[in-house]
Amino acid sequence: MISLLKAHPFFKEKNIESCTLLENQGYCNENYLVVADNQKYIVRNFLRDEIDRTLEWHVLELAHTQGITAEPLVYDAEHELMVFSFLEGEHKEILQEDDIKALANVVKKLHSIPLDKQPIEIKLQDKTDEVLDAFEIIKQFPKEYVLCHNDLNPKNIFFSYDVKFIDFEYAGVNDRYFDLACVCVEFELDNEMQKKLLDTYFIATYRLKKLEAYKVIYKALVEEWFRNML
Repeated sequence: MISLLKAHPFFKEKNIESCTLLENQGYCNENYLVVADNQKYIVRNFLRDEIDRTLEWHVLELAHTQGITAEPLVYDAEHELMVFSFLEGEHKEILQEDDIKALANVVKKLHSIPLDKQPIEIKLQDKTDEVLDAFEIIKQFPKEYVLCHNDLNPKNIFFSYDVKFIDFEYAGVNDRYFDLACVCVEFELDNEMQKKLLDTYFIATYRLKKLEAYKVIYKALVEEWFRNML
């Protein structure tokens, strides 16, 4: 990787001091911390071919304009990599009330960004009776399509003086309740914390039954995804 970066136009005139493969890796990219001219960068080397990287880059640019993610600096389709400014912050497994409120507001900000794309289709190969019931429940409610991250697990969220998201590979138009369900499931929010999330996000009324249905679907998607990765 370092030989590729030294020849790359973005880094060619920079003095690369180090290039370190990060310990915590996802399934879609290899992530490197690069230090060049005393500046830190994150370089992502693509691992999966089925992801629409052009859409991902477009969403990253939109999210950055709203202060939601790191600054995207380079998208190199030929060499299958992206370069970002380095984000300071920490991942959290357990959220306090202030974390919940801050996270809810950033999710809401992401959902306010216009994206002229068709909604994604949620596909599950194995549908249990519980999952089938959840899909039927969702049909009872109006669609609320927005730009969703679709993978708001703790590894994709940084907490510092504000909240930022990373890894937008699966971003696209989806029902807002999908992202909210994702947060509830991934952080194992109890009823009290879930209520704080929803009260902050919606301010007014919300559809708890719809959220519960999306939680069922999200859990099934995660289980199926990990089975397919083995």
